[in-house]
Amino acid sequence: MEYIVYILFSNLKNRYYIGFTSNLEERVIRHNQKSKGFTGSVNDWEVVYTEGFLVKDEAHQRELQIKSWKSRVKIKELIANKD
Repeated sequence: MEYIVYILFSNLKNRYYIGFTSNLEERVIRHNQKSKGFTGSVNDWEVVYTEGFLVKDEAHQRELQIKSWKSRVKIKELIANKD
């Protein structure tokens, strides 16, 4: 099974969201449903970045690493250099 670290962007919030999952398509659908929580208040989340991992713990560690940056500039750089 592959695990995916992903970054979503919402134009309405002008914010990024970082997470990881084993089913990206289903996860994005859930993020775009109205619900409580950070992503639930808007429904325009789009995937702007992904990284694949074979080991769940490695994906989780990478998610935490990206979140620890707390830097919009570093996140934009990561997205810009994804290819």
